Formats: sequence, C-alpha cells, structure tokens
Amino acid sequence: MGCPYGQGAETAPEDDDANHRAAIGQPKAANAANAANAAPPASAFSPGTASAAPDLTTNSSLHAALAEGAKTDFSRDMSYGDYLHLDQVLNAQHPLSPDHNEMLFIIQHQTSELWMKLMLHELQAAIGAVSRDELPAAFKMLARVSRIMEQLVHAWDVLATMTPPEYSAIRRYLANSSGFQSWQYRCIEFVLGNKKAAMLRPHAHRPDLLGRVQAAYETPSLYDESLRLLARRGLPVPNSHVQRDWREPYPASDAVEKAWLVVYRDPARHWDLYQLGEELTDLEDAFRLWRFRHLTTVERVIGFKRGTGGTSGVGYLRKMLDVVLFPEIWRLRTDL
Repeated sequence: MGCPYGQGAETAPEDDDANHRAAIGQPKAANAANAANAAPPASAFSPGTASAAPDLTTNSSLHAALAEGAKTDFSRDMSYGDYLHLDQVLNAQHPLSPDHNEMLFIIQHQTSELWMKLMLHELQAAIGAVSRDELPAAFKMLARVSRIMEQLVHAWDVLATMTPPEYSAIRRYLANSSGFQSWQYRCIEFVLGNKKAAMLRPHAHRPDLLGRVQAAYETPSLYDESLRLLARRGLPVPNSHVQRDWREPYPASDAVEKAWLVVYRDPARHWDLYQLGEELTDLEDAFRLWRFRHLTTVERVIGFKRGTGGTSGVGYLRKMLDVVLFPEIWRLRTDL
C-alpha cells in the first residue's frame, strides 16, 4: 500500500488566518455576508455549525474546573493547543480524492510517523547509553520502544477497516508515494542493523533527509553497540564484530553466540547483560509482529497487487518476515 506523504494540496499563506477562523466556526471576511444563509453542515460537530453557542455558565464540568482554580483565559498565555501546535497538526491532512475514507488512510500514516519519530528518539538515546555502559537508562528506553511497537501493531486494526473497494477509490491519487519511502522507517531499520545501500536511493532527492538516513547507515547499530559492550566486559566477542565496516549487513557468528551463551548460562553473574539480551528479544519480537500485521493488512486490502511504490507488495513483505535482526540471541535458545 502507498502513503500520500508530501502529496497534499497546500494552503496559500494569505489564507491561513481565514482558514483558522473557519476552523473555529467564524466565517471568512469575504463570505461573512453569506454565512447566515449557508446550509447547515451534515454533522453537528462540523466547524461552522449554525446552532446557538452553549451557555458555558451552566456547564457542571466548567463549574467544577473553576472551583479547582483552573485557568480559562488564554488570551495572553500559552494554551494546550499552542503547546502542541495543534493548528498545524490538525490541518496537515489534505485528501486528494473526494472519497470519505482517504482521511483514515492519511491519519493512519501520519500517526505512525509520529510514533516512529519517538522510536528513533529513544533508540538513538539507547545506543548512546549502551556505548557508555549506562544500562538502566537503556533498558527504560528499549522497553518504551517495545511499547511503541505495540501501538503500531494495533494501528493496523484500524486501517484494516478499509475494504478493497474503498482503497481502490483512492489508490490512483497516491501516484507512486509509498510507506516504503519513509525516511524515518529506513532509519529505524538501519539503527536495528538491517542495512542495505540501495535503501538510500529513495531519499537522494532530499539532501537534508539523505544526510540523516546516511548517518544511521554509517554508524554502529543497537546490536553492534551491544556486542561492543560484551567485549568490554571481557566476553569472547571476536574482533571482527567489534571493529568492522558498520555499513555492511550484520554477519551472524558462532563466536558471538558463544559469548551470549556465557551470559545466558549464568544470568546471576551477568544480570545486566542478560537483561539487555531479553530487551533486544522483546524489541525484535514486537517488530516481527508489526511486520506480520503489515503483511496481513496489505493482503486483506489489496490482495497481491503491486505496491504503489513499485514493490511486489505482499511478496516483498513476506520476504521481510525472514529478516532476523539479532540472530545469535534467538539461536542460543536451542543450544542452552
């Protein structure tokens, strides 16, 4: 399935104030004379509803809030919406089709990108913590990333409510845009160790974004830093996995598995390293679930059609299920 990143129609800067007034039920100045005669909106919750303003002085919730000393005048102070920049966030959805269901498709992908932004924030900080032997902090961050992955897994349940005819109605408007082109997702793959130089190409047209993706490509992954930590603790990690070309795909190693086995055969002695191994296991487990739900949602909605970004769609996603990020941590369970 594709996603319409960067494809939305733009609002002219000079219309921003007028659009804001419309969003809170005030007519644009040019249309003020016609506002009173406008047809009522389809939904009572739509902007511009032509009903009388509610009497807030009789609102029991407001009375309770005022009794608690809640602030209600934000004419000179920052409000909740100001802090979160909600005007920008809630006006960032620009459907290109006339179809009702495109809003679901856009918001699904935009919220996923926000969660991925937080994932990268936590993953990059966790890598730094591991490199400094600050494992308690790293554990907190990695646990948070696993919970974020759970949110992303459940998000597919919402998108799965879009039926094949509904997606077909918007698909042509997506052109060649696709989640495959998400620079944040590519950074996450690289940070977790799944590195391929070809995956830099979709970002070549944006030097600013390419620089960020390339930085994740060229630096040690979370697993690389974990192995370097094991080596610093005196465990038998081979030099080939402590200093190498970090741009290359990770090469699984029997010697690395033996180093992890030392940890797993005596957890009490290596408790924090044992916990690190299990945090990595939790993370990859959650990532596998996300990939699987991605696959099943795509198959449910578009079947075996090719993806908008040019991949084989379901076939490509099935191959991704075979990618193992931390191979020795999974293999050692057989050898314990």
